[in-house]
Amino acid sequence: MPAMSTAPYTPAPGSAEEIKRFHSLQEQLRASFVRFSRDPAQPYTAVVIPSQSFDPRELAKIPGVAHYEERSLFNLMLLRHPRLNVVYVTSKRLNPLIIDYYLHQMRGVPSEHARRRLKLLDCDDASARPLTAKILERPRLVQRVREAIQTGDMAHMVVFNCSSLERTLAVQLGIPINACDPELMALGSKTGSRRIFKEAGLQPAPGREGLRDTGDLVDALEELWRERPGMRRAVVKLDDSFSGEGNAILEIARDPALAAAAPGVAGSSAGARRAALREALPRLRFEAAGLTWPEYQAQFEIMGGVCEQWIDAPDDAGGLEKRSPSVQLRINPLREVQAVSTHDQVLGGPGGQVFMGASFPADRRYRLAIQREAMKAGRALARRGAIGRAAIDFLAVPKPASERAEEGAPPRPEEAPDFDLYAVEINLRQGGTTHPFNTLKFITDGRYDERSGLFFTAQGRERCYFATDTLQAPEYRGVLPFDLMDLLVVNGFHFRSDETGVVFHLLGCLSEFGKLGCTVIAPTVPGAKLLYAETVALLDRATGRAKG
Repeated sequence: MPAMSTAPYTPAPGSAEEIKRFHSLQEQLRASFVRFSRDPAQPYTAVVIPSQSFDPRELAKIPGVAHYEERSLFNLMLLRHPRLNVVYVTSKRLNPLIIDYYLHQMRGVPSEHARRRLKLLDCDDASARPLTAKILERPRLVQRVREAIQTGDMAHMVVFNCSSLERTLAVQLGIPINACDPELMALGSKTGSRRIFKEAGLQPAPGREGLRDTGDLVDALEELWRERPGMRRAVVKLDDSFSGEGNAILEIARDPALAAAAPGVAGSSAGARRAALREALPRLRFEAAGLTWPEYQAQFEIMGGVCEQWIDAPDDAGGLEKRSPSVQLRINPLREVQAVSTHDQVLGGPGGQVFMGASFPADRRYRLAIQREAMKAGRALARRGAIGRAAIDFLAVPKPASERAEEGAPPRPEEAPDFDLYAVEINLRQGGTTHPFNTLKFITDGRYDERSGLFFTAQGRERCYFATDTLQAPEYRGVLPFDLMDLLVVNGFHFRSDETGVVFHLLGCLSEFGKLGCTVIAPTVPGAKLLYAETVALLDRATGRAKG
């Protein structure tokens, strides 16, 4: 006779009862947040669920995405708090060497003391589906997670993003999530972002949102083109895509068929423009490799999206470049908004829209200005009930020379006299800049200074970094994590006592995909980029990718 289940009753996923219980748990988070803030030495449990709960078709565009659960390993450094426990759940068992690597970076607590407060669990399932879905399919695993929480209501889930899957798991575990309610996640879609920007008084790129299907897209493009007859390019974005992989570029000026239907051309009409645009959509240039128009159209019909004018730097930019900075915010359970960091993003892909990495902090000429604008959006999100992490992406476009501040005229810190700032999108989740910044914060026990936009270690040293998730080469395949660590230690590239050096992540991705990520920490951004180049050169020499 099978053993009776000891699991408590849980409501059906998505039911009104589940949502009611979830909201009750989220109220509990407010109380535990206040208690822990007053006394960080009391027992607490962080249940880390690093699931990327997105459309599997979007996830499939990222090489080695199954290993991206390792990007959240910076949370192991929460074990610096001597009474805090971490339960970390993954799809497959993590290499013990990788765990040792992270625990070794932690200061102030013996690694054995930290290890006793760390519980590692896994699904033994490497399928290309969200981790949280795999956990929910395994009631006994859910029970083991529940049993590992020994601190009562002083516990919460730490997630990469919060979907209905995470809500269901939170209710089954009986603990809240320090993240945005899934009912509010539409605020972070491309459409939701533009609406929040307008509500908060930010300037988005000229465009249209709330497009439901291809017909809406054609109408919106025609209307935008008619308003801006000099528009040379347009960008189309899937509402729920990420890292720029759901973006596509429509070349207007270079397409003879579109040029013939342009506003102001003899014989042109709204109907002719719509017909030309409809025929031109299959010629979109997609950021995701290998994507075709039928596939993209099918996704657009499901997700919807937005279209925007592509904004170029003026002809007289005077050596200034268009930049893509971002601001990271945290909205705590009391709905208080805090600036966490600013970054200059490194973008790649065919149209320069795919996130490749970032440097911290953002350029001094606009970092406080974008921080000020992002805080407006953060407060609008908080008014809607959002909590957790949020990142606001911007474009910093050089102004024409005639509109810039006179040379020698000092601007106020929150101004950007040489750049026009456009708000691009909101990410209501962790992202590609979350783990590098938290690695810097936890490894140095330092702090971000909102007044200057700089970071200072516990010793008062200024530190910057360059970070990427896309350090990849075919020659790196077959390199084991131990081989990499040995190479770094022998050559002095590991994190050092002067609080500079290289911290790697995505180590589990290296041998199979020849891919890994790193955060390179130095006193200045140029110094961090130089150390990164030296690190790449070292890897290339060691793997035969470069001679010398």
